[in-house]
Amino acid sequence: MDNYFFEVLRPGINTTFQDKGRFHMQHLGVTPGGCMDLELFSIANALVGNSMEEGVLEFAYQGPLLKLANGKTKIAIVGNVLFQIIKSNHEIIKGECNRTYILEKGDQVDILSTKKSAYGYMSLEGGFNIKPFYKSVSVLSRAEIGPNGGKKIKINDKINIKTQSNNKKNFSAKIENKTENTIRVLKGPQFHYFSKESQKDFFSREYKISNLTDRMGMRLEGTIIKNVVNTNIRSEGITKGAIQVPADGQPIILLTDYPTIGGYPKIANVTSVDYNLLIQKTPGEKIFFKLIELREAEQLYKEHLNNISEIIKNINELN
Repeated sequence: MDNYFFEVLRPGINTTFQDKGRFHMQHLGVTPGGCMDLELFSIANALVGNSMEEGVLEFAYQGPLLKLANGKTKIAIVGNVLFQIIKSNHEIIKGECNRTYILEKGDQVDILSTKKSAYGYMSLEGGFNIKPFYKSVSVLSRAEIGPNGGKKIKINDKINIKTQSNNKKNFSAKIENKTENTIRVLKGPQFHYFSKESQKDFFSREYKISNLTDRMGMRLEGTIIKNVVNTNIRSEGITKGAIQVPADGQPIILLTDYPTIGGYPKIANVTSVDYNLLIQKTPGEKIFFKLIELREAEQLYKEHLNNISEIIKNINELN
């Protein structure tokens, strides 16, 4: 209802509405997009009793400062995040990640920063009152597609919530913060374009994540990959996690807001099981690549999904 809403006192960095994404539109040049970290997104919704289709707020590095102007609601902040709850009586509560909090009129949630990670999520019991665009509330800010005019949250915005919360129970989930720096990949369709020496270097040398990283892609700095066939190909369909190598030999990993087609050779593709691990890496961190086979990647991803299900199954009520 429009009577219940948050005021945006500080928008944070790259704060947007996101869900699982907008599918079946790539033939029109619209990428699926959606949440960067599907695991955290799913747990955030589970904590507040929402379906897995409900939209959340996603933020990068610094989150928003929001004031509940009217109503009563329950939120969860999920990820490795530093935040605080400022009650209407000015009491400050140090926030604990991966659990719920009940907010009342005048309370503020101040999401200060992510810790050794890039993305975090805020979910809301019952969900945000936002209008889907082609069956999704995900914002593609580069294309200005989605709710909020397809734009990031900005100061003085009003974020409507669907309903008040009358549930006085709080819940928590146990999530392990992953720190591994090895990213498992599959061979890309143009793997053979690159010299044997470069193929070996790609899997034995470290790469540093550059500052040129956003929801669309992650540029890496490291050993130059030599193309012995052609540095350009006829544009073809792209997948999330594709690792392109342009003429300068420095790899680019395509992330969630990837373009629908691309014309650079692809040496590898990040496996689904390690994608969430990758996107939580921050500029300056170093990573290694490890080649695995498709059958192993499929099995690892099944185990990963089972692990998420177990985390959700074991959500505990707080005393």
